Amino acid sequence: MTEVDQQIERARAAMARISEDYRGQVGAQYRAHGKRLKRKAVGVGTRLAFICAVNAIILIAAAVLGMVVPLGLFGGLAVLLLMAAVTIAIAIAPAARAPSEKVLREVDIKALPSKTERWLEAQRPALPAPARGLVDQIGVRLETLSPQLGRLEGREEEAYEVRRLIGEQLPAFVNDYARVPEPLRRVERNGKTPDAELVAGLKLIEQEIADMTARLAQNDLDNLSTRGRYLEIKYRDEAGQ
Repeated sequence: MTEVDQQIERARAAMARISEDYRGQVGAQYRAHGKRLKRKAVGVGTRLAFICAVNAIILIAAAVLGMVVPLGLFGGLAVLLLMAAVTIAIAIAPAARAPSEKVLREVDIKALPSKTERWLEAQRPALPAPARGLVDQIGVRLETLSPQLGRLEGREEEAYEVRRLIGEQLPAFVNDYARVPEPLRRVERNGKTPDAELVAGLKLIEQEIADMTARLAQNDLDNLSTRGRYLEIKYRDEAGQ
C-alpha cells in the first residue's frame, strides 16, 4: 500500500468516526426529545382523567342532592359553573416540581438516575444550546446506568462514587454555572468562557457515567464471554468430531 493509499485510508477512518459520533449524538437527542414528549403526553392525559373524575363526582353529588331538594335553573347553573371552575383550576395548576438537591443526596440509589434526570431536565431551558445537547446525552447515560444500580448490594464504595457524581457533583456544577450573571457567561476568563467551561464539564460527567456503567457491567460482560467460549468449545468442537 502506497503512502497516498494510507492517507486515504486514514481519512476514511476519521470520517467514519466523526459520522459515528454524530449519529450517536443525534440519536441521544432524538431519544431524549421523545421522552420529553412522552412525559408531556402522560401529564396531559393524567390531568384530563382527573378533570373527568372530579366532574363526574360533582354530577353524581348534584343528582343525589336533586333527588332531595330540587335544584331548579339556578341550581343547575351553579353546578355548571362549579364544573367549569374545577376544570380551569386543574388545567392551569403547575406541574409536579423537579426534585430538590436535598432529595438527590438522600434518595435511594436505585431511584437516583431518574430523579437526577428530572432535575437536570428542569435546568435545561436556562443552559446554552451546546449544553442542552449534552443534557440529552447524560439523560440517555443515566437511563442505561439505572438497571445496574439494582445490583450494588455490598458494593458500598461504588455506590458512594455513583451518588457523589450524579447526586452531588453534577447538580453542584450546574448550579455554579447558574449563579454566574447571564452577561458574564460569554466573557472569556482564564482562556475560557463560563459557557465553554460548562460544556467541557458536562462532557467529562457524561463520559464518567458511561465508564461507571461499563465498570458495573464488567462481571456480566465476563460471564457472557466465558459462556460464549464454553458454548464454542462444547458444541462447535463436538460438531467437528
